Amino acid sequence: MSKNKRIAILGAAESGVGAAILAQKQGYDVFVSDLSRIADNYKTHLTERNIQFEEGCHTDSLILNADEIIKSPGIPDKAAVIKKIKNANINIVSEIEFASRFTNAKMIAITGTNGKSTTTLLTYHILKKAGVNVGLAGNIGKSFAWQVAEENFDHYVLELSSFQLDDMYTFKADIAVLLNITADHLDRYEYSIQNYIDSKFRIIQNQTAEDAFIYCFDDAVIKTEVLKRNPLATCYPFSIRQDEGMSAYVNDNNLYLNIHNNLFTMSIFELALQGKHNLYNSMAAGVAARILDIRKESIRESFADFRNAEHRMEFVNTVHGIDFINDSKATNVNSAWFALESMQKPVVWILGGVDKGNEYEMLNDLVKEKVKAIVCLGKDNKKIHEAFGSIVSDITDTLSAHEAVSVAYQKGKKGDVVLLSPCCASFDLFKNYEDRGRQFKAAVKAL
Repeated sequence: MSKNKRIAILGAAESGVGAAILAQKQGYDVFVSDLSRIADNYKTHLTERNIQFEEGCHTDSLILNADEIIKSPGIPDKAAVIKKIKNANINIVSEIEFASRFTNAKMIAITGTNGKSTTTLLTYHILKKAGVNVGLAGNIGKSFAWQVAEENFDHYVLELSSFQLDDMYTFKADIAVLLNITADHLDRYEYSIQNYIDSKFRIIQNQTAEDAFIYCFDDAVIKTEVLKRNPLATCYPFSIRQDEGMSAYVNDNNLYLNIHNNLFTMSIFELALQGKHNLYNSMAAGVAARILDIRKESIRESFADFRNAEHRMEFVNTVHGIDFINDSKATNVNSAWFALESMQKPVVWILGGVDKGNEYEMLNDLVKEKVKAIVCLGKDNKKIHEAFGSIVSDITDTLSAHEAVSVAYQKGKKGDVVLLSPCCASFDLFKNYEDRGRQFKAAVKAL
């Protein structure tokens, strides 16, 4: 790469710094700009490598002279700096798009409104356990670009959000996985569900007949869109509702993987991941593994000993007979639906935060059946009161994790579950969903 070709990178967290390191290695003139303060550890990495950066501002003259822009997925198109870049006709790409140019590794790319992290981690666990030289990246773990710069993996398992997919153009998934599509992040998509759907389906762009597309046949949106789009890749649908024509299915409490008429069977009770939603995640990961010819016994062992990510249906503690579960990563209604659906005990439900255009009606039946009390954790809880006030008589507002846990504990009794499954983003009271989850766990342990 010519040394006079300039790359400007917006955002100096994991993906941005990783992109900067890779760009420098490829011979680009690199500049990093972050409107917020840059964390000390990332600042150190940039300084040690003599990569020019700024924090607390975006200097137009240092950004708009770039040949290409790599932007953090968290920066929306409506941001002033993005509008200026587009007016200047400078190409904007994601870290994933940029990094994919410099590796020949096989890509297993996973997206969906819910279950991405779990499926990505499980797929990675299966491949790693089977001895595959594999990296974990995307919306999880270490920056993809950083790994491309400093590692030499043969495969990558990538969790991809719609925001990342939006700025990906030439990237090709060797194996694409689409788990589900429900309304989420609509504020970023002009409140159009079709725009969001189109974004998710970018996962199959550039695929050929040599590639694989694994998708949930039970998801009505996906099923309709697949018929409309007629993907070029070989399709591997999975379902818990039907067997015929499926690459994975459930029957008589057994999970089946059927790839190239080679059948794998395992009791669902032996799976580490329990609950209906996790059957989908396990099927998707299992199909990907079988496409890659991972041995059945290795898959079986991995299914049985997998441990899920922090903040995803994470058991925290039992206090005086009350179970506390941290599902802080459930930042949309559908995620919370899965959490509530899996509950077998009366629930004191902690939810709230920054609403993303949530429609709560789909939760009504589950709330009637399972929820005895609601604890709101957020600055503005009006919409939650309106949605559930006629269903649950006991609703309390709180403004901290400590207060929410204390109130929930008082409302619970032996045999109940306190479930943090917020339905909302966390930015009104917390740095991010991880901060919310950790504060919740700290408050539980302080009881």
